[in-house]
Amino acid sequence: MRKRFLYAAAVLLATGVGVTVVQTAAEAHGAMMAPGSRTYFCWKDGLSGTNGSIVPKNPACAAAVSQSGTTPLYNWFAVLRSDGGGRTSGFIPDGQLCSGGTGGPYDFTGYNLARNDWPQTHLTAGASMRFDYNNWAKHPGTFSLYITKDSWSPTRPLAWSDLESQPFSQVVNPTSVGGPGTNDGRYSWTANLPSGKSGKHLIYSVWSRSDSQETFYGCSDVTFDGGNGEVTGVGDGTIPPPPTDPTTPPPSGPTSPPASPPTSGPTTPPPAGSTGCSAMYSVTGGWGGGFQGEVMVHAGSTAVKNWTVSWTFPGSQTVTQLWSGKYTASGSLATVKNETWNGAIAPNSHTTFGFIGTGTAPTTVQNLSCTAS
Repeated sequence: MRKRFLYAAAVLLATGVGVTVVQTAAEAHGAMMAPGSRTYFCWKDGLSGTNGSIVPKNPACAAAVSQSGTTPLYNWFAVLRSDGGGRTSGFIPDGQLCSGGTGGPYDFTGYNLARNDWPQTHLTAGASMRFDYNNWAKHPGTFSLYITKDSWSPTRPLAWSDLESQPFSQVVNPTSVGGPGTNDGRYSWTANLPSGKSGKHLIYSVWSRSDSQETFYGCSDVTFDGGNGEVTGVGDGTIPPPPTDPTTPPPSGPTSPPASPPTSGPTTPPPAGSTGCSAMYSVTGGWGGGFQGEVMVHAGSTAVKNWTVSWTFPGSQTVTQLWSGKYTASGSLATVKNETWNGAIAPNSHTTFGFIGTGTAPTTVQNLSCTAS
């Protein structure tokens, strides 16, 4: 297959006062979106730039730009080797895994930097997760995901010896949603995250096309801390997990609450032998003028078919975005009903929904209740 790269083009308009530079994205190819790769998150981090510029705020992303320039930001989906042929160790040198070496179409070497402040995706070890990989250009092939060993440290560049020898997830020709040629089109598949992991790790992705030698490489920084896909280090606040497909039930995640106890709400799920449901509210992140919250909906000893959670905010807080539930408001009263895919909860199990709110993060809410059918 003939491959064509549209490199970033510069149109210089001399006005006698200044010069305007216009850059366009390359016509290739894909990168991890969930958990997001370094190039993908640094692109998102810099989107608030003026006049079409991309100016990252994250210090690690800014350091990568200082070394490799801004071209990789416009081509975040092109960490590739045309001659890769699916090769990994022995082909890409140690310390250059995140850039795919130096033989690709662009200089991504700044993304090899050993730093502790790259954007992070927060996850729970052993949980089921939907993995998303951008499909800017669609091609058949195999996607392989590797995890770092417990001995790895973000203070040194990634080497092949830092990775577990076998991928924890490998899929051939996964489902494609949307795209191509869009920033949100994706390949998606569901798999379990590695168990027994804690703290910071790297997920290393390799996409080997089956219709050519072209192979894509990427580094995704993650933290195993009981999270559910939230992202920190991008922009000025916390980004919620990507929305799930309305027609496909998403994984329910771990069967026990996160290790960090909620800051408020009921301290325990319904006791064994009880019926109905109860709700547990917690604040999972905050920033100036806003916050992120999560509510866990617990079933008692009887299965729940549908649930409704309601509460009253203690101040002028409002919900601006909510996922994994249907939200309505009446004054300070918030009501959330289940989606079609998460209404059923097995006995003594739970599901969660999350939201973004405005105002000061309340450590507790009033009149928190759950009703079930």
